[in-house]
Amino acid sequence: MFKVITDRPFWQNLIAAGILAILMIFIFLQLLSKITRHGEHLTVPAVIGTQTDSAVKLLEGQGFDVAIQDSVYTDTLAAGTVIKQLPDSGATVKVNRTVYLTVNCLIPPMVKMPDLREKSLDFAMEILKKTHLQLGSTIFRPDFASGSVLDQLYQGRRISAGTPIQWGSSVTLVVAAGGKDSSFAAPALLGLTYDEAKTILDSMGLMSTPIPDPDVLDTSNGYIYKQDPGPSATIRSGAFINLWLRTSKDGVDSIH
Repeated sequence: MFKVITDRPFWQNLIAAGILAILMIFIFLQLLSKITRHGEHLTVPAVIGTQTDSAVKLLEGQGFDVAIQDSVYTDTLAAGTVIKQLPDSGATVKVNRTVYLTVNCLIPPMVKMPDLREKSLDFAMEILKKTHLQLGSTIFRPDFASGSVLDQLYQGRRISAGTPIQWGSSVTLVVAAGGKDSSFAAPALLGLTYDEAKTILDSMGLMSTPIPDPDVLDTSNGYIYKQDPGPSATIRSGAFINLWLRTSKDGVDSIH
């Protein structure tokens, strides 16, 4: 083999070497193109609204790289779903392009409880909304500062301003109902469940004492068949009403 090379003129060997080099470069570029899939393009699928695991599996299966760019929280979408993608669906990109996803958190974040005391009820409700909290219920108590918030409760206990509380939680507000001497007629509660009656009583600044029959296992769903003071009796804010409960609503209207 070496004799063939040495017996040929130098210029022939030079040309042969050049041709061999060009051939090797061509083969290398072809192999590189196959490996990197150069020149191939893909259409980005739509993954917004799908669960993150499913979206990643779909994108990777079609030749994309995937990166979770950010996680935020919104209570209008299911937890763990994709809420934004980049590039957008339908975009044509090269193979191995990274698709960035923004996902909805699985667990709602914590927010700080605002200070609602001494504020009007309407203003307090606006603050709750901006803080991503909800008004669960209102309890009215006699106080001359009518319409102002006297206290704020979470899960039945007073909650101080600045306390971490989960996004979307319900807060109970204790609101001033006006002068202590105001009186009005007791509401008619016969035939209602205890939960239904309690909502009405809370809105009127009244307290309740449930007295269930022995077979009533769930007080909240027990039906009221007797109340004291009775309907139309004159009472004042903050008064207690005793409520007798039983499991059935049948015949309640006929019981006095």
